[in-house]
Amino acid sequence: MKQIEAIIRKSKFDDVKKALHQIEVNFFSYWDVTGVGNEKQGHVYRGISYSTSDIQRRYLSIVVSDEFVQRTVDTILEAAYTGNVGDGKIFVSEILDAYRIRTKESGQAGIN
Repeated sequence: MKQIEAIIRKSKFDDVKKALHQIEVNFFSYWDVTGVGNEKQGHVYRGISYSTSDIQRRYLSIVVSDEFVQRTVDTILEAAYTGNVGDGKIFVSEILDAYRIRTKESGQAGIN
């Protein structure tokens, strides 16, 4: 099992969620987060300069079986892409075990 953590634009969340549901990744958690990005210059909108160093994003945490990892990552890459600075990041890490509290199932059965 793997945990996929993705930090994406809030504006792309609905696209990513829909795409994940289409590949049958139906359970994940998400949070609104603020981060500091690489771009240091501000943007000017209607004559007012706005700092872009603090960026509003959505953080997704998804646990999938090993067979779904690449499909899930590819889906997020496709759905979250704009081609502009700030599209986000994806991290994949190992999960040692998972438990479903209600039934006490563990392993693969604990995440399905």
